Amino acid sequence: MNQVGVWWNGNVVGGSSNFMSGYFHRLKPIDFRLKSEFGEISGANIVDWPISYSELEPYYAMVEKEVGVSGRVVEHPHQEPRSSNFPYPPVAELPVSSWIDKAADSIGYHAIPVPRAILSQPDMGRKSCEYSGYCSSYGCSSGAKGSGRAALLNHAVASGNCTIKPNSKVYKIATDKAGKITSVHYYDQVGRKQQVQAKIYVVACQAVETSRLLLASTGEKFPNGLANNNGQVGKNLLFSGGGTGQGDFIFSELSEEKANALKQVGPFINRALQDWYQINDQQFVQQMSKSNSGISQDGRAKGGTIDFLFHQNPIARARGNQWQYDENDNEKLVWGEQLKHALKHEFTSYKTLRFEVFNDWLPTDDCYVSLDDEVTDQWGDPVAKVRIGYHNHDLAVGEYLAKKGEKLLSALGAKNISSSVSGAPSTNLMVAVVVLAMIPKPLYSTKTAKHMKSIIFLLLMVHSCQRAAVYRTHLPFMLMLLEWQILSNQNGKNQ
Repeated sequence: MNQVGVWWNGNVVGGSSNFMSGYFHRLKPIDFRLKSEFGEISGANIVDWPISYSELEPYYAMVEKEVGVSGRVVEHPHQEPRSSNFPYPPVAELPVSSWIDKAADSIGYHAIPVPRAILSQPDMGRKSCEYSGYCSSYGCSSGAKGSGRAALLNHAVASGNCTIKPNSKVYKIATDKAGKITSVHYYDQVGRKQQVQAKIYVVACQAVETSRLLLASTGEKFPNGLANNNGQVGKNLLFSGGGTGQGDFIFSELSEEKANALKQVGPFINRALQDWYQINDQQFVQQMSKSNSGISQDGRAKGGTIDFLFHQNPIARARGNQWQYDENDNEKLVWGEQLKHALKHEFTSYKTLRFEVFNDWLPTDDCYVSLDDEVTDQWGDPVAKVRIGYHNHDLAVGEYLAKKGEKLLSALGAKNISSSVSGAPSTNLMVAVVVLAMIPKPLYSTKTAKHMKSIIFLLLMVHSCQRAAVYRTHLPFMLMLLEWQILSNQNGKNQ
């Protein structure tokens, strides 16, 4: 059955990074060699990456500085190697952050600060965080959040070497008989067909729209779409495995001091757990061994990250209160006095502490992007058709991590604790669909040498999306690649 979905696909200047929360965990060395470490998993297309963490580490440090990442490094069992601390001190934290630290310690967990792509102090022509609570799903009015627009495009435009064409849509990348790109064709803001030529072309339209554009860009050399002679464009679409959990703190059951602390808004929680980034639980390992493997020779399984958060802004907290259940358990819309009472209860009687579980979404043949044969957009071009298929391995890992999150909420004294893990992904957390190929060593060391910085940033963007904990980092990394290409051509203007 065809469904028209709502996709957070970043069709705005600066991309979806405008609306990110800005969690900037790095990948770890193990992420680059999943097949070597954990072996095959039946029904999944797992491969090792052709580069390593150590090759990318210097560029991680560069990106953290350029984007503006605030944080604090603490030692924990799965801390990745770093050449430096974060370039900016942590953003302000709520009192509950220290509660999480103490509760985690009491049950043998290691709570760690979450690095955020949010400036804790003014720099680079941007203000520091103003703690409005409108981070996730909203643009940042202060410019503190390191979106592609605030951290990169604004500087690129200011250099005089970047021209942005807003309200435009690229519909084809044209190629000649040899397969070389000759131009990019697009509709301008009034719907007229235009084209532009350049020395270097960067396709950075997020997973779904990148696939759509490449598949639509057919030519004599690429009859099935640009770079798709092997039929891999759009395949192995990845989202974030995992789910969510929550627990309530009832103000009437707490001391006045604790209740008042929970009522504070603005600063962040900024706490995560990575104790099970590699799962060394023999009961879980034995369970997985009976199904589809994914277990290392020394009995470990790949896990993930748990992040804790509040829904800070009033819109997020109010959402959902307009629906209630009647005596027959049917959902109904409420308004007027009934809605006012529901909102008062939401804002004055309790506070919900939430967690999000992020683990790998395994690449499979059942999750991909193609062109729709029937539905077109306003310009008459086929829209993307997305097939979402998940692997049961992802659910098992997500459920394991969710129980760990529930245990911490219990140690904190929360009530009404629950969690949910499913194969219905959040559509803002997506990547892959364009296969990364190994660059031959002779070519790597000669012809591509002058563009190596750009290539490294591109690879970093791709790798960052592979782990859900850093799902929101891909747009800044991709735009940094674009900015480098722009600023490296100071002698001539590029569009």
